[in-house]
Amino acid sequence: MNKEIPIFFSIDDGYIPCLGVAIKSIQENASENNNYHIYVLYTSMSEKNIENIKTEFAKDNFTIDFYDIQKNVEDKADTLSVRLRDYYSNTIYYRLFIQNEFPQYDKALYIDSDIVLVDDIAKLYNMELGDHLLGVVRDGVVEYGPEILREYVKNFVCVPLEQYFNSGVLVMNLKEMRKAQIEERFLYLIDKYNIDTVAPDQDYLNVLCQGRTLMIPESWDKMPDFCGGYPDINELHLIHYNMFRKPWHYDDVAYQEAFWKYAKQTSYYDVLQDALKSYPQEKKEADFKGAEGMNTYCSAIMTNKINFKTIYDDAVAKFGEV
Repeated sequence: MNKEIPIFFSIDDGYIPCLGVAIKSIQENASENNNYHIYVLYTSMSEKNIENIKTEFAKDNFTIDFYDIQKNVEDKADTLSVRLRDYYSNTIYYRLFIQNEFPQYDKALYIDSDIVLVDDIAKLYNMELGDHLLGVVRDGVVEYGPEILREYVKNFVCVPLEQYFNSGVLVMNLKEMRKAQIEERFLYLIDKYNIDTVAPDQDYLNVLCQGRTLMIPESWDKMPDFCGGYPDINELHLIHYNMFRKPWHYDDVAYQEAFWKYAKQTSYYDVLQDALKSYPQEKKEADFKGAEGMNTYCSAIMTNKINFKTIYDDAVAKFGEV
């Protein structure tokens, strides 16, 4: 009997073309010996987009389900949104609800939709986690980016730099996450404090799961920006077009050829090409100003008297050690 590989995305209508590219890249590198079950978490999406994805990517060993998570977040929407900024939406938090929304799984993958696979994603799923809550990759933006980000992680998130991870690629030990009540801790803390953060879902996950994460190779979450080097694509498994320089907005992104290789095999190629050609200069300028403004933003956040050490201690006092 073929092994089932559950893979979760969380998106809104705007990311449907990118989701199509991500799914195509997974399919092109998949093994016939596995069954891949893709779940797309959403709260508002057109039936046309849902049907297009299901029809275009129908395949014998692939199941694609769209899961409306509205009932889980409708009473939390205002709380979840209050600290969101720029390009973030509530979808970034949905990965935190997988553990309880899908009790049939003890293990699953979560990946952002701005990725392409260049290897079989089953290899990522098959990594042994032991009793770790997550298998993760160190965050390249923090590791190779501005010094202020490292200060932010050390002094505000209060997680050792070598343990701070990117939340866009997660091997999730759902069984252990349920035992540790990760979702319940998150909801308690965001409702009580809802402190300002640079990376809302990522910072909470780093704090709540600290000490119980397994670091996996960077080649499973390779970021073209702030990446500290560009190994040959044959040495990589997954490319994550993190931050704002997306290949459908900029034409000088590292490893963009992998994105367009799979995009050409989908019905979304022309839409993505149009997005690249029509991305206005004022938006590019705003992108770079936003990146430059991160220094000021980090500095402002760090003046807050309450940091993640404070709220972590509160969670431990209420729920016990993770």
